[in-house]
Amino acid sequence: MATMFIFGLGYTAKRVKSALEADGFAVRATGRDGDTDFADGDAVSEALSGADHVLSSVPPADGSDPVLDAYGEALTGKRLVYLSSTGVYGDADGAWVDEASPTGGGRRSARARCDARWLDMGARALRLPGIYGPGRSALDRVRAGRAHRIDLPGQVFSRVHVDDIVSGVLAAMNAQAGAYNLSDDLPCSQNAVIEEACRLLGVDQPPLQTMDEAGLSAMARGFYAENRRVANGRAKRVLGWQPEFADYKTGLRSLL
Repeated sequence: MATMFIFGLGYTAKRVKSALEADGFAVRATGRDGDTDFADGDAVSEALSGADHVLSSVPPADGSDPVLDAYGEALTGKRLVYLSSTGVYGDADGAWVDEASPTGGGRRSARARCDARWLDMGARALRLPGIYGPGRSALDRVRAGRAHRIDLPGQVFSRVHVDDIVSGVLAAMNAQAGAYNLSDDLPCSQNAVIEEACRLLGVDQPPLQTMDEAGLSAMARGFYAENRRVANGRAKRVLGWQPEFADYKTGLRSLL
């Protein structure tokens, strides 16, 4: 039986685990809902010794990668997949970025360094834009009264449905090492997504506001500090991956 070890059994990785188990994999994992304590070096080393594949969804901490710092030597010879971020590209002023675009110049400098380390290890680094899915979408924010429309003309983002990340992980596990962007086919403004969510729910759109008027947190303001469109052509060509939810309208309808 093929075995996957997952570092960080969070929102996305849980869905990867379910898909792998449906395919006959044995899966072990760290995280609150996992079966292995990340801090227990002996237990992690024992689990890794029997794993064919390793997936890490652990973000940087204190500017470095906790998984590679603690267990990097034990990953040699494993098939590695790392869930990275398209934040490694920084601000592109609305232009398209692909895997050949420069990295490390944006606010996610720590993420870019970790991404590079995983690539040096021979991993498949799946660079992800804004993730949405069941329980985490514009529909939920509108229902909860937490949705905003921000007055930033020309601001564009890319996004990806969590189930399309799952299919990307499955496609990448035995593919050639390297970086792959997993994003849908239709970058657009966050306002357009909120407006579509309101239309589907039959409620009024929130007012158009400045970031100050909306009272956005520092983290939310950082989200708006970068503007880019993420190209997914390499994942389609090399992995044979196709997003089931090719645009936000299809994705939101499926969640509704």
